[in-house]
Amino acid sequence: MRILGIDPGYDRLGIAVIERPARGKEAVAYSGCVTTSPKDSIYLRLLHIGTEVAAIADRFAPDAVAIETLFITKNQKTAMRVSEARGIVLYEASKRGLPIYEYSPMEIKMAVTGDGRSDKKRMMKMVELLVKLPEKKALDDEFDAIAAALACSAMMR
Repeated sequence: MRILGIDPGYDRLGIAVIERPARGKEAVAYSGCVTTSPKDSIYLRLLHIGTEVAAIADRFAPDAVAIETLFITKNQKTAMRVSEARGIVLYEASKRGLPIYEYSPMEIKMAVTGDGRSDKKRMMKMVELLVKLPEKKALDDEFDAIAAALACSAMMR
């Protein structure tokens, strides 16, 4: 089974694909970030996000999508833009008939570390212990996308 994990954002969207074998440890098939330029209009940025998510979904043919729910910040403009990016991802997943699983940051941390209040450093360390990562240094958003996919995998077991 392949799970597409998404950490939503519009400046940088974390995206990962993990493979969950019938037995054994999950493996990262792909991880990266979709980055957009602040110089572009929000419409071009959302188009870029949709195009990249579609390309990854078509390339890896996931069986499910795991996406982090929106964490409301004090900046409502940012929250609105992130929700628009989430909408693009949800549209691409729905268009392909993929089941969508949404998890709060606390649920993801709980599934990955056993503690819903873990800090970023602890979560990243657990992700490194749970799956083999590519040799390149992953960004926070990649770790979050991998963690969302791992949470989905754990909840499916």
